[in-house]
Amino acid sequence: MLSLFLKCILGAAVVLLISILSKSKAFYIAGLVPLFPTFALIAHVIVAQEKGAEALKQTALFGLWSLIPYFIYLFTVYLLATKLSMWSCLGIAMLCWIVAAAVLIYAWQLFQNGSVL
Repeated sequence: MLSLFLKCILGAAVVLLISILSKSKAFYIAGLVPLFPTFALIAHVIVAQEKGAEALKQTALFGLWSLIPYFIYLFTVYLLATKLSMWSCLGIAMLCWIVAAAVLIYAWQLFQNGSVL
């Protein structure tokens, strides 16, 4: 229970940091804070312990490819931020991320099964 409480406090601290940064002259840094690889570190430790170094290597490679859906999300926000309402812009960007992530997962599975090449 204490572990869960500490995780909640950490999450709240990150949200507070983002909020403070978003009001500063360096507001753009607020976009960097959530990209700290907290969850990637957790995933990498678990994968390495459960599956070994080769699986960790594959997980890292997939992580590199997963930057494509994130790029598409950010690029969509960049293009639509001044053209649509905030909610429409973010909703469309999120849908673009979902489609790009689905395509990536499908392509990755084809590649891993040897169906592509």
